[in-house]
Amino acid sequence: MMKMFGRMAIAMSLLLLVLGGAGACGGSVRDKSGYRGGSAGGNLEYSVSAAENYELGMKKLGNEDWLDAIRFFNFVKARFPYSKYAVLADLRLADAAFGASSYLEAIDQYRLFIKFHPTHDMVESGYASFRIGEAYYHLLPDDWFLLPPAFEKDMTSTMDAQRELDGFIKKFPRSEYIPKAKELYQKVSHLLASHEWYVAKFYYDRDLPMGAVLRLRTLLKKYPDAGFDEDAMWLLAQAYVKVSRPDDARKTYENLLEKFPKSSHADAARREIERLGKVAAKPS
Repeated sequence: MMKMFGRMAIAMSLLLLVLGGAGACGGSVRDKSGYRGGSAGGNLEYSVSAAENYELGMKKLGNEDWLDAIRFFNFVKARFPYSKYAVLADLRLADAAFGASSYLEAIDQYRLFIKFHPTHDMVESGYASFRIGEAYYHLLPDDWFLLPPAFEKDMTSTMDAQRELDGFIKKFPRSEYIPKAKELYQKVSHLLASHEWYVAKFYYDRDLPMGAVLRLRTLLKKYPDAGFDEDAMWLLAQAYVKVSRPDDARKTYENLLEKFPKSSHADAARREIERLGKVAAKPS
């Protein structure tokens, strides 16, 4: 809990700095490069060139001194607005917000960078788009022992993460960030599949089989190979029986046997296929 409140405090300070822009820079201009102290909230001494101030900000970024980094980047934007470093400072403000776990602020900053600098190398390489998806990934619900598991919680941020990562993978198939994006996408898809499975079982266990049918079909269509196919097909076939759709049930059992011939449900599925065949053969 203390860690969470600490992040909230940093995020609030960071937001005030970003919104405050040049007025939040503080400190004074020096006639030589180099940084002489000034922790977050203290005075900073700036260089006289855009490049040197940008590098000082990057050094702070590398040291995870997010608030000081923002001050340097805001200074670059305020004092050197027509420099190429002012454009880069816009991007690094987003990186600083991301590093400080202020993910929504980072997402907004990355989107603005893409909007106003669509031909920039860091946009065309997919970097900014990937970071948006990664930021949404960090907003996914956590598994905390005093709270319900993640798959029982609201899935809005999870769906946002899936959308952004999927869009990135399709738009930038040759990007250097593709392997990491695919790794995150698989984790997001598994969480969404877990949620569909949880809701489907909730409906089935409460004798609401049509609700289970709809959720299970969604799970199998949208999240194949997420680790639930075997059990989902088994439960879907049973739900079809409960809603009086024997043909669909039989086809689902057959698909289960075709895809998972060694399934723990295999013998029961064969018996159900035989039973449903006998039921269908009875005269009406």
